[in-house]
Amino acid sequence: MRPLMRKCFAECLGTFALVFAGTGAIVINDVTNGGITHVGIALTFGLIVLSMIYAIGDISGAHLNPAVTTAFWLARRFPAQMVFPYILSQCLGGIAASVALRFLFPSHPNLGATLPAGSEMQSFVLELILTFLLMFVILNVSTGAREKGITAGIAVGAVIGLEAMFAGKICGASMNPARSLAPALVSGHFEHLWLYIVAPVLGAVLGIFAFRACCDSSRSSSPAQIPVP
Repeated sequence: MRPLMRKCFAECLGTFALVFAGTGAIVINDVTNGGITHVGIALTFGLIVLSMIYAIGDISGAHLNPAVTTAFWLARRFPAQMVFPYILSQCLGGIAASVALRFLFPSHPNLGATLPAGSEMQSFVLELILTFLLMFVILNVSTGAREKGITAGIAVGAVIGLEAMFAGKICGASMNPARSLAPALVSGHFEHLWLYIVAPVLGAVLGIFAFRACCDSSRSSSPAQIPVP
């Protein structure tokens, strides 16, 4: 298998796992009347991302997120010709996961789609800030000493779990256009999808500026992937 195809397959598989486990936890929580709990859902998202970073981080960089891929490209840490294949692979992996969940739970109304509990503006700002913080952490742990690389998956998984835990009940804490697109497409809930695409991308881009403002600029030339042992 060619290197690009191998990387794209890894991104597709990793995003499949993220959407299947994360939105699957939401669906199962609904059908079991709270058996997973909100805390359990947040931990599921964090743990599946942590697992996928260690599983495929040395293959594709474990972006698993179109906003992250776009931000790495804008930061000049990812080649332009790989942006579209990565994003397409991520979206296809997420859609495949939602299709699998539709087969398993045909009566569920939204398959874990991200829907704002309040106003769209409230969720837009929350998603922007959450993704900003996520991207800032990713940029800081994706380069540097090997010791930092070994714990990078823990740091990224932890921030996702933390943000999902405190903000998930309000905005869904998507931080990931592929994670929101997949269940929306399969369940037909498009009414708020725009904000879960636009806000994460803007937040990730702002994370680049914060990283450059506070961190050594010499680190920005390192490869756009999370080093793993």
